[in-house]
Amino acid sequence: MKIDFNNIQEEHIPGFKGGEGVFNVKTYFDGTNRIMEFRLMPGSSIGLHRHEGNSEIIRILSGCGYVLYEGERIGLSAGDVHYCPEGCSHSLVCPADAAEPLCCFAVVAKV
Repeated sequence: MKIDFNNIQEEHIPGFKGGEGVFNVKTYFDGTNRIMEFRLMPGSSIGLHRHEGNSEIIRILSGCGYVLYEGERIGLSAGDVHYCPEGCSHSLVCPADAAEPLCCFAVVAKV
């Protein structure tokens, strides 16, 4: 199966999960799992949330930012992967002083 993100329309979701700014995302959803390519502009974030019944893997494609994972702040940059297993909480932030957007590829998989 091939998923062509070039032909998926980008959504612009303000305040995603209680975060700041706009979450710019292209999503493929098969009814169970979500595969996403997304951007957070400087000063934007995905709000703190807990994964229940699923887990999430995020690979940083470009830019820099950080996650708040189970109360710990962890810096992320291109090439890094963040994993949030089921039952854990996290938030993703692109700081206001970032030089460029935080671009990521993510999979939210049902467990």
